[in-house]
Amino acid sequence: MLPSNRLRESLGYLNWLYNPFHGLDAAGIYDLLATSAATERGLYLNLGYWREATDLDAASDALAMLVGETARLGPADSVLDCGFGFGDQDILWAQTLKPGRIVGLNITASQVELARRRVAQLGLHEQIDLRQGSATDMPIESASVDKVVAVECAFHFRTREAFFREAWRVLRPGGRLVLADIIPAPRIGGFPARLEHRVSWRLVAGKFAIPPENAYTKPTYHAKLAMSGFEQIRVESIREHVYAPLHHFLAEHPQTLDRLHPMARLPAKLALRLEATSVYRGLDYVLASAVKPQQLPGASRRP
Repeated sequence: MLPSNRLRESLGYLNWLYNPFHGLDAAGIYDLLATSAATERGLYLNLGYWREATDLDAASDALAMLVGETARLGPADSVLDCGFGFGDQDILWAQTLKPGRIVGLNITASQVELARRRVAQLGLHEQIDLRQGSATDMPIESASVDKVVAVECAFHFRTREAFFREAWRVLRPGGRLVLADIIPAPRIGGFPARLEHRVSWRLVAGKFAIPPENAYTKPTYHAKLAMSGFEQIRVESIREHVYAPLHHFLAEHPQTLDRLHPMARLPAKLALRLEATSVYRGLDYVLASAVKPQQLPGASRRP
């Protein structure tokens, strides 16, 4: 990278992370982060699922597989993956769960370009079709896919409710929606705990482009899926298998953070000096699933 580009990148991080009056939209954040992933082998940017994983790459794979298996991806399925990042999960699903076809939507052009190259290099371009497009205004035909998935990205969507409506539209009857998602945790405890909750959520929401309209807890999440027409709804917190084990892994392996941009290392390393319960007090992490009913409202029933 040329010195002028390095300076521009550093100024971008400085303005994003340390200027309280400046924020970036989701595409701007991921353009800035680029390929500075903490993972060693892939380009995942998710926090991972740490129930059995012992390193960040394995945890990132495990989160993708948790979503894929919850969605029951299989050879007969046409899958829509919203917010696919650099395509790591799509490649993993294609190689393991082997759905018939995966279409991806992502608003960040730089990620789409690199993800397409990675897919082509692996000879998976006929199975995986990655496109630039919005999850809240999908360029996808109605009732044309069997599964819609979103791995750790729907909190960015403006709004998540609009995404639910679009997911319902493009799913075939009986189709399944599955998300791994970040929402506020319930506020419990006395004043210190509530203050930690407020600071924790506001820092994440402010710096990672989470619209205020998406700041609601599990009961409201469930209700919004139901109002969008979904049934068989489950919204399960998996936060104990995400935040604390990630925090402990990074505290024990601080060299992992050396893969990040230098401007991003400082706040990450400062956070590791605190207890995980304090750092993540305001954050819940949910695995949500729902099904579009086979018999749609207003449809005629067979005698």
